[in-house]
Amino acid sequence: MTRDEIQSKILAILTEDFEFEHPGPDDNLRDDHGFDSIDAIELLSKIETSILGFTLTRAEKEKAMAIRTINDILGYIEEIKNSRTS
Repeated sequence: MTRDEIQSKILAILTEDFEFEHPGPDDNLRDDHGFDSIDAIELLSKIETSILGFTLTRAEKEKAMAIRTINDILGYIEEIKNSRTS
């Protein structure tokens, strides 16, 4: 899956499931869209099932708590995928 395909899936999740309106790649999810820790956990679950296809470890989930933007999410997913295939 390419970065553009991943971004399309993330944008679809954010607009459909979290009711974001026109999220930008550098928007601060918490400040600009009211995203909280419960939302982050739900998003991680959706990333596991619809994008990665595997369950994240506790350490991988903890690292995700530093994510602030859609670009951060994309980098995080790429990093996780690369670490699992290496």
